[in-house]
Amino acid sequence: MPSPANYPTTPDGRYFVVSGRLWRTSNPDLTPEERQQLVDRLMKARREVSAALKARDGNAERAARQAVDEAKRALGERGQVWWTDGAPDFNRRMVANTPYAAWFAALQA
Repeated sequence: MPSPANYPTTPDGRYFVVSGRLWRTSNPDLTPEERQQLVDRLMKARREVSAALKARDGNAERAARQAVDEAKRALGERGQVWWTDGAPDFNRRMVANTPYAAWFAALQA
């Protein structure tokens, strides 16, 4: 998980900020065990992407990238949002172009 000092988390806990861009956090309702299993799957899949790229194996790369996507979705970082209040998803958007702009600007001051 990103370090709060380097990657601030929005007050509602839905996103962390990297280089001015919002990235959705994992679903906080996952148990620590579930989260760790999913993170382990994600990291394995990312290693498989790297190996497939190195081997120039397009089929293996596609399969590995799909495994990355599945793990990210299971973590709640992609796909359906994990919150239930109907708020829109600002994942991957520049924070300055979202309702979090003033909060983030205050951090930079």
